[in-house]
Amino acid sequence: MDLFDFTFPIRISIPTAWESHIYRQTVLIVLSIIFVSAAIIFIFRKKNYYFVQSWASIKSWIVAAPLLFLTMGLPEPWPLVFLTGLAIVGAKIFFQIMGMFHRSYFVLICYAGIIGLGISAWYDRLDIYNAMPMIVLGVSCLVPLVRNSYKRMIQYMSLTLLAFIFLGWSFMHLGLILKFPNGIYQVMYLIILTEFCDNTNLAMGRYFGGWRLFPKINPRRTVGSTAVSVLLTLFLAGSMRFLLPDGSDKYWLASGLVASLGGFVGDLVMTVIRRDAGMKTVGPFIIGRGDFLHRMDRLIFVAPIYYYVMTVLL
Repeated sequence: MDLFDFTFPIRISIPTAWESHIYRQTVLIVLSIIFVSAAIIFIFRKKNYYFVQSWASIKSWIVAAPLLFLTMGLPEPWPLVFLTGLAIVGAKIFFQIMGMFHRSYFVLICYAGIIGLGISAWYDRLDIYNAMPMIVLGVSCLVPLVRNSYKRMIQYMSLTLLAFIFLGWSFMHLGLILKFPNGIYQVMYLIILTEFCDNTNLAMGRYFGGWRLFPKINPRRTVGSTAVSVLLTLFLAGSMRFLLPDGSDKYWLASGLVASLGGFVGDLVMTVIRRDAGMKTVGPFIIGRGDFLHRMDRLIFVAPIYYYVMTVLL
């Protein structure tokens, strides 16, 4: 008996990812991995600090993963609308960390720019998409004139552009990846791999220590834990290669390396920003560790690198 060979009692006239046998299979496999991992980590959750962190993170995914699959399985353009909404929420947290959320002119310009990215991705206008950073910068430069003020404006304009580049232009490459063959699966593939790599890095930190890569930025990331997490992520990437349009070795190897190494850099860069701003978190993310931006920070590097690797190099 094929566990995935079933039909829904209610038929939806608009095609959705849920209509696909592969999507249902992916949902079942990924949720099984999450819940089995959660059961294992639950047993060791009090063993040390690293398992405490991993348990806190995976608790959030027990709630978030089903919601994520449900949303990404909706008809187009709702997955893209969902990603645009996530980008706006991430930008909001960034402004809160920087202490300039009350500067509504700049915040709204960033939000409008992110919505513009979503519209550009929907209409496949890569030219407009890549011009949006200059448009956001240009409009931001008009704010001092409208406000007839110059105090701290260079700082506000710089942070607005930084928020837009990271949480908008970079993150919204996931929206461009949606346009790839099997785009929904590739986006889910990246999210799963980056989160898996981060959790294994934390869990392995105690047992595979050694030289700390960046002790002043994040002392928990060691050479041993990073190497083991990258290898395990590559193993998972190979195991889930059926989600890619081409299951050849170069695709899943490139995907695993981009997800693990790109995510590692993204996490460190956002840690630098948080520490420099003196703000570690802004509110909890459901019931897990960190805030909502902690769940996105790895993708701000992974998404654009993956997009260009897949479109240019492969």
